[in-house]
Amino acid sequence: MRADIEAAAKEGVPESQDAGATAPAAAPQATQTTQATQATQATAFDDGRASEELKVSNVRRVIARRLTESKQQVPHFYLRRTIDAEALKAFRAQVNERLASTGVKVSFNDLIVKACATALKLHPAVNTSWVNDGLLQHHRVNVGVAVAVEAGLVVPVLHDTDKATLSEISTRTRELAGKARDNKLKPQEMSGGTFSVSNLGMFGVDSFSAVINPPEAAILAVGAMRQEAVVVDGEVVARNRIALELSVDHRAVDGAVGAAFLKDLAEILEEPMRIIL
Repeated sequence: MRADIEAAAKEGVPESQDAGATAPAAAPQATQTTQATQATQATAFDDGRASEELKVSNVRRVIARRLTESKQQVPHFYLRRTIDAEALKAFRAQVNERLASTGVKVSFNDLIVKACATALKLHPAVNTSWVNDGLLQHHRVNVGVAVAVEAGLVVPVLHDTDKATLSEISTRTRELAGKARDNKLKPQEMSGGTFSVSNLGMFGVDSFSAVINPPEAAILAVGAMRQEAVVVDGEVVARNRIALELSVDHRAVDGAVGAAFLKDLAEILEEPMRIIL
């Protein structure tokens, strides 16, 4: 998917334009006639909704096609788990207190990205790809972070995430997100991902199911932190909790393998000191 998006963004022109460059002079008029016909047909089938066909960028068109292919060709299965985020919240506060003089601020998503890298090292079977009827084992852990931009959704990649410090992950993520929004990402900054994280918690979303970004074998969807009533030591107390959902490619990863990965990821997030040990 990333290669297609990069090509579409680089071209910045409709996919048919190159072919039109060698067409007869009358081709532009024919194109205009076709567009007019399509517009007329769209109006004819409007069905009283006052609809208007919007201009779609090449990037958006590629994203739509590839996500459709992912859902049609990749047998997704989903694993869900809600974690207790009290320790994670306290750990983040401690880390940011230590980093205060540097100007770096670690987010919850930075912690989750690093935790995913840690869990992938423990479960290399999830750090794989099903390609051309074969299974590839990736020996580098490169976590992609989904970023919403005007053209759609892009996934810049943090290469060797397992070897990066929290401050490096925080700084690099913000740099890449800024480039993504300015449409300045380089091809190498969008390629080589082995796992992805998509977080909609900042929008107040409780939980959701993310679409796998081929050829990766899994993607983690992260919901908002919520205070919920839970039973702790026989008493009902309010605790901060986060819902996680793992979408997995069943061709590459079996259910038990995905479940073991999610179990360890949850335990790492509930004992966040393990993120940096």
